[in-house]
Amino acid sequence: MNPADLPRAVVRAVRCAVADGELAAGAVVPERIVVERTRPGGVGDYATPVAFQVAQRAGRAPHAVAQVLARRLAQEPGIERVEVTGPGFLCFVLPAPTAPDVISRGIIDDIVIRDVRGGAAFLPPAEAADPSLELRERVVRDCVLRLLRTQRTQGTQGTQGTQGTRSDVGGLAVAAVAKRDGDVLARYGRDAALWAMLAVPAKETPTFGDALLVQGEGSEFFRVRYAHARAHDLVRNAAQLGFGPEAGDVGDAPELLRALADHPLVLEAAAHHRAPERLVRHLVELAGALLDFQYRVLPQGDEKPSAAHRARLALAEAAGTVLAGGLALLGIDAPTRL
Repeated sequence: MNPADLPRAVVRAVRCAVADGELAAGAVVPERIVVERTRPGGVGDYATPVAFQVAQRAGRAPHAVAQVLARRLAQEPGIERVEVTGPGFLCFVLPAPTAPDVISRGIIDDIVIRDVRGGAAFLPPAEAADPSLELRERVVRDCVLRLLRTQRTQGTQGTQGTQGTRSDVGGLAVAAVAKRDGDVLARYGRDAALWAMLAVPAKETPTFGDALLVQGEGSEFFRVRYAHARAHDLVRNAAQLGFGPEAGDVGDAPELLRALADHPLVLEAAAHHRAPERLVRHLVELAGALLDFQYRVLPQGDEKPSAAHRARLALAEAAGTVLAGGLALLGIDAPTRL
C-alpha cells in the first residue's frame, strides 16, 4: 500500500464499522482525514487522529474507537501493523515503498498536474493579488489557497474536498515582513523572497539574509531548485549515452523513495493545517535525497547502461517532476539550468 492510500483505507474502515454496528449509526466520516508522517521517536511510520474526530458522534472514547478501527485496518493488504497509542492515535507500519509503485500515475503524474494547475492557473502572482493586504499576508494566503485547490479533486479520501476560496483563509493570522528588511522583493528577487516568507509558520516573522542569494548547496532555497535542475541534467546526459528512464526496481534509494511516497500526504497536511512551511520542509528533504542519489544514476567509466541505470533515472526524473510541482504551489520558478 502506498502512503497516499491510507486516508481512503481509514475512510473505508469507519464506514464499514458503522455499517456492521461496531460504531454507532450516528458516527460520520470526517470531512477530512489527515494522515501524517510519525514524528521522530513516535510509533510506526504514519499516524492519524481520526478516532478523536469520530468519537464524539460515536458516543465512545477515542481510544475505544481507535481500537475498533485498528482491528479492521490491520486486515488491509499492504499494512504490516496498526497500533493505538496515547488516548487514541492510530499508527501504521507500512512496507518500504518500491520504485514501480511510487513512479505511477497516481503518485507522480496526477499529483504534479494538480500542483502545477494549483500553482499556475488558479491564482495570479502573489504580489499582484489583493492590494489591501500586506505583502507576506498575500503570499501566504495565496499559497494556502493553491494548496487547498489542489486537494479539491484529490479523490483519495472519499470525501468532498474544500473549494479553496478566500473565505477559507480569512482568519489566517500572518506575521508581516519586518520593517528592517525593507523591500525584500527588490533585494532578494521574487523567488527567494517568497521562499523566505513561506519557509516559516505564518505566525512567525520570516528571516531574510544573504544566504538566500548564495548559489551553493549551503542554501536550502538553492538546493531545491538545483536538485530540480540536476534531475533534468541527468535525463539529458542519459539521452546522450543512448538510454532513457524506465520504471523498475531500485534497491539503493530508500530515503528518496520514502520522500516521494510521502508527497501526497504532505500536500494534504499542508492544506489542512494551512501550513505552506510543511511543503517547504518536504521539498528540502526530497532535494537532499535526490542530490545524494544522483551519483548512482548514470554509468561510471566504461560501464554500459543497464536496466538498473534506467530505473534509477526514472526515479530521479520523478523526483524532479515532484520538485517542479511543489515549487509551483509555492509560486516559485523551477529552472532546468542553474
